[in-house]
Amino acid sequence: MTWNSTMSSGYSSLEEDSEEYFFTARTSFFKKPSGKITENKDVEKERELRTEFSREEIRQRIEQYNMVTRDHLKMTLGPSGVYTGFIKVQLDLRRPVTVRGGQRGGGGAVVEEAFYLPRGVTNTLHISSNNTVRQVIVALLNKFTVADNPAKYALYKRCRREEQVYVCKLADGEQPLFLRLVAGPDADTLSFVLREQQTGEVMWDAFSIPELHNFLRILDKEEQEQRDAVIRRYEAYRQRLQEALREVRGAS
Repeated sequence: MTWNSTMSSGYSSLEEDSEEYFFTARTSFFKKPSGKITENKDVEKERELRTEFSREEIRQRIEQYNMVTRDHLKMTLGPSGVYTGFIKVQLDLRRPVTVRGGQRGGGGAVVEEAFYLPRGVTNTLHISSNNTVRQVIVALLNKFTVADNPAKYALYKRCRREEQVYVCKLADGEQPLFLRLVAGPDADTLSFVLREQQTGEVMWDAFSIPELHNFLRILDKEEQEQRDAVIRRYEAYRQRLQEALREVRGAS
């Protein structure tokens, strides 16, 4: 998987440094779908019927794709029949991620921190037709220096059909660039979203002890912030009531 990137062109690659990647992610946003969202967790039911194309059919489809794309992110067919192109992946992570920090703790161990990645931002990836969903997930996590197990995350496809938006999880072996080629460059027709695995209950045993401690620290901080907000709100009510009482007593 080649992953070339510059801040000016606005796409990322495996070779770029993480600072450029964060810049790209924070400056690219998807429009939120306006229709009703239907989510189907059954991969087999919602997976598109895969069609084998000849090399000539692939060439024709790539030419058609490049003619209608509006963002200049074109596809290129190589001599071996493998083609390369771009996909945009939106981050929609609701739980904190564990990130490897640049500092080292006692014994030279890399310090890990947990924090929330901003939701709704996107990253444009340069991949080949051979790259799978699992490879895309691993590459994204590596670029954000996320230390979590890639199995905790899944790549979803989101498409619009007759005023409804459908979301379906992709299998690890699916090839996102093939789906992009078949659907065309329109993001309303097809877009990709990175989410946590939808397994119902949280599998706490899948997290390491440092990850769990980081989660607890985040929860403690959020709890304290909520507590302080409630105290401030009721303190303001108290002051208003006291002022009203003083006005009533003064008038009498």
